[in-house]
Amino acid sequence: MRCPFCCHCETQVMDSRVSDDKDSIRRRRRCLLCDKRFTTYEKVELFFPTVIKKNGSRCDYDVSKLRRSIFIALRKRSVNSDDLEKSVFNIEKLILASGMRDVTTEYIGELVMQELKILDKVAYIRFSSVYKSFKNIDEFIKLIQEVI
Repeated sequence: MRCPFCCHCETQVMDSRVSDDKDSIRRRRRCLLCDKRFTTYEKVELFFPTVIKKNGSRCDYDVSKLRRSIFIALRKRSVNSDDLEKSVFNIEKLILASGMRDVTTEYIGELVMQELKILDKVAYIRFSSVYKSFKNIDEFIKLIQEVI
């Protein structure tokens, strides 16, 4: 690690600790040349696949879009924010575990439906009706019968 004060390349790690959020490692370092101390943080960098939309265009994965779509389905339902975040985490874990470089919005939508089906049946029906573009009441009835 290069010293931010003198740019010397040799430093010594004085102390390492897991950060409070448990997502990174905090390292206290000392430069072997100028003897100044500084702190660095080490964190895993995740690379999500590119998302291919229905119209064929591509965009970067955006967790806020995923969170927002789940939140809308759960609106006015008695599901707490921790459960919502756990669902987002589960979906992201599946996306990363797939190993795919590109994922479709359909694939993500299917993962959301699987998660909502476990979390809240009404939210699952809400999301499914929009996601699958229900055109008549028969489609709702069929889905409700599957859920019951």
